[in-house]
Amino acid sequence: MEIGKLSEEIIGEKAVLIGVIDQDTSEEEAKDHIEELAFLAETAGAVTKKKFLQKLRVPDPKTFIGSGKLEEIKEYVVANDIDLVIFDDDLSPSQLRNIERVLEVKILDRSNLILDIFASRAQTAHARTQVELAQYQYLLPRLTRMWTHLERQQGGIGMRGPGERQIETDRRIIKDKIALLKKKLSEIDKQKAVQRSNRGQLVRVALVGYTNVGKSTIMNALSKSDVFAEDKLFATLDTTVRKVVIDNLPFLLTDTVGFIRKLPHQLIESFKSTLDEVRESDLLIHVVDISHPNFEDHFNVVNKTLAEIDKEEKPTIVVFNKIDAYRYVPHEESDLTPKTQENYTLEELKKQWMAKLNNQKVVFISAKDKTNFEELKAVVYEEVKSIFEVRYPYNNFLY
Repeated sequence: MEIGKLSEEIIGEKAVLIGVIDQDTSEEEAKDHIEELAFLAETAGAVTKKKFLQKLRVPDPKTFIGSGKLEEIKEYVVANDIDLVIFDDDLSPSQLRNIERVLEVKILDRSNLILDIFASRAQTAHARTQVELAQYQYLLPRLTRMWTHLERQQGGIGMRGPGERQIETDRRIIKDKIALLKKKLSEIDKQKAVQRSNRGQLVRVALVGYTNVGKSTIMNALSKSDVFAEDKLFATLDTTVRKVVIDNLPFLLTDTVGFIRKLPHQLIESFKSTLDEVRESDLLIHVVDISHPNFEDHFNVVNKTLAEIDKEEKPTIVVFNKIDAYRYVPHEESDLTPKTQENYTLEELKKQWMAKLNNQKVVFISAKDKTNFEELKAVVYEEVKSIFEVRYPYNNFLY
């Protein structure tokens, strides 16, 4: 398996996206989810031609979406020469096999797609090892679909390889590879832990947030560095740590990988050392893209993920970024429908969130235009200072 070049297989390929509206997902939420899936597909290099939404009470155990919908999709796939069908949910190995048998094109589920995007964006040996481990863990239960007799090649982006005649042999090889990668990551984790302990007793601040909210841009502005920033999902995989000084107060600032809904559990496990930067931080800066129609959902996804990886509640500054891209649409008095996010001015949203998050500091900025950046720096300074004073009550020589 060649890490880093996997998504090249679908660059320019025509894709169909499949989402579901179930008892836990409204139609509006499902539409937002499939738009995010389209962004993921675009990041991987595919060209989305059509999106299908299917209402389901529970997924079909054989085909996930039901045989009738699958036949409808097949007609479109054949008529439009589609190369790739991507599902917004994880599919079981048997569902993958059954769907592939009917559609006769490449089938990906959400985890497969995210894993391959990570593979194409991993730059360092550490990140590549983390992604490779996650890919093999994803691959293991799917060997009977991915590798078959007669050297047949099929499956997901980068998950295809020469078939072997003995699936059990394949399974043993993959298990050995997983064990080797885990051992390698364990050694790297120990090195990373030593590096963190050698940073001295400076206060540690971690930037967290949904993917593509502008964390790296804020990192660059605060640290006067040049961390890679791009308007695509998962532009940052490798953790970056910079020493920052605001006025006369130094601290360490960490840029972390962005979260996303339905993040594959294999990635959470393999990126443990990266997430340790969050666990060991003293202060979190939770960045939110306020221009996104569903920023509240993203905010909740990040908080839920943080709760899973770190049970300790940390001081948090909530930074609503991209106010330059926020669009206010006045709500007409004659309109009887409830107000949506866009029907509130930024001032109204600011008052709402400052009241809602009364134990956390809230700042509205544009990292792109540096709007309200001095306010952000002042809030960060005060929070870091308060942590420093508790840690070193007799060393206030800095002030």
